[in-house]
Amino acid sequence: MTRRISSTDEAAYVMDLMRAVVQRVSRASSTPGGAIGPGLCVLLGVAEGDDEAVAVRLAAKVAQLRIFENEEGKFDRSLLDTGGEALVVSQFTLLADTAKGHRPSFSGAARPEVAEPVYERFAQALRDLGVHVKTGVFGARMAVELVNDGPVTIVV
Repeated sequence: MTRRISSTDEAAYVMDLMRAVVQRVSRASSTPGGAIGPGLCVLLGVAEGDDEAVAVRLAAKVAQLRIFENEEGKFDRSLLDTGGEALVVSQFTLLADTAKGHRPSFSGAARPEVAEPVYERFAQALRDLGVHVKTGVFGARMAVELVNDGPVTIVV
């Protein structure tokens, strides 16, 4: 997602914040967590400064991404069109900054007490749109398994 942030010199610039890696899957599961059939596996990184409004906007974008094929084999259908499911897994490592050295910095990731409600709101926003959603367990070490269909992987 992009958002306008004021810089110190009063000019404005655009900065990427919340990140989602969206994978079209024939099935996916998270242990602990849940399992889905055909749909999307969404790895979600919540950045410092993200809020529930950002989560709702991103969920709508993910649900409406036309990355499923129509009868002619063209990407023309969304998760909503196909009735697919979503597995949403929190992944702060998506906010890694690798610009300096060999150890990534995660200082751009939201603190857990901030990130968890935003993550939960993202999942609920998908449910509000009619998507059947399973989630991983926030903050837990998880084993995520999936069969990438296509493969199709989009970074939002």
